[in-house]
Amino acid sequence: MKVLVTGGSGFIGSAVIRNAVERGWDVVNVDKLTYAATVGSTASVSDSDHYVLEQVDICDAAAVESVFERHRPTAVMHLAAESHVDRSIDGPAEFINTNIVGTSVLLAASTKYFDDLDAAGRDAFRFHHVSTDEVFGSLGDEGSFTVGTLYDPRSPYSASKAAADHLVSAWHHTYGLPTVLSNCSNNYGPFHFPEKMIPLMIISALRGDSLPVYGKGENVRDWLYVEDHAIALLEIVSRGEIGQTYLIGGGAERTNIEVVYAICDILDELHRPQTGSHRDAIAFVPDRPGHDHRYAIDYTTTQATLGWSPSVDFEEGLRRTVEWYLANEDWWAPLVERRDAVVRRGLGAGSE
Repeated sequence: MKVLVTGGSGFIGSAVIRNAVERGWDVVNVDKLTYAATVGSTASVSDSDHYVLEQVDICDAAAVESVFERHRPTAVMHLAAESHVDRSIDGPAEFINTNIVGTSVLLAASTKYFDDLDAAGRDAFRFHHVSTDEVFGSLGDEGSFTVGTLYDPRSPYSASKAAADHLVSAWHHTYGLPTVLSNCSNNYGPFHFPEKMIPLMIISALRGDSLPVYGKGENVRDWLYVEDHAIALLEIVSRGEIGQTYLIGGGAERTNIEVVYAICDILDELHRPQTGSHRDAIAFVPDRPGHDHRYAIDYTTTQATLGWSPSVDFEEGLRRTVEWYLANEDWWAPLVERRDAVVRRGLGAGSE
């Protein structure tokens, strides 16, 4: 299997690449290397004969087509995206360009490549689009997202991902491109860029900064360990049914404040402050505009058809994550020093 992974220097993409190379797959990492990309996330495989990095913007049609011609992949795993909701509120144009226009460019290049393959190559080829549960909007206190849930995106980010999902479906039905699609819940784990909630809380605590919690911290997310997600994605691209959507969740619903308390308690054990508790640094701040109340994913269909289920429970995964950030300051410290990684965004004052 030779797989072309877009966004492979990002958080989820790098986990996919590490796991794919471990399986002996050949991987072409197509990444623009934006602010959220870190080549260190793939350092463990960078010297492998099974891995190559192509610094390419997926919006550049000629460059994307050239990558296909040179590397001749068996499958595409499309993870490249602008992904931070707060940034999308302040500047939606970049999200529209990368997530919608970029996806359309990649689909067009994939279709051109697919159409030129011989019969065996066409039978083997897959285009796997990796998306988010945020396209479904917000849940009440009960129920879960299913493959039949209607789309109801609430932020520029989720709207751009919803548009990309629909483009993938349209390319399958209109042009015959063999596609599969997956929607996941919130990921966490090592190599997570510091602007996201869990790494932000860990790093802020280690630096002695305040721990900013939006609103009252009552929003609920279903947490999925990134390595479990990567394994699910490799199963989907290799064994998923063409034209189908697969939901991937962690079965670990927690309110944001519960997550922050858990991080503080682990750090009190492993990195206790001189006085008091890390909980003392929690500061409730103005909420994000349009903040979805709750996400939860019903992944039973994925479990039944592919035999996948999350293997790392939230308490164990969170401890592993905290321990990783404690041991890898050399990875995250340069990112934090840039300051754009941890500055508060998404208050709605500067949209383009």
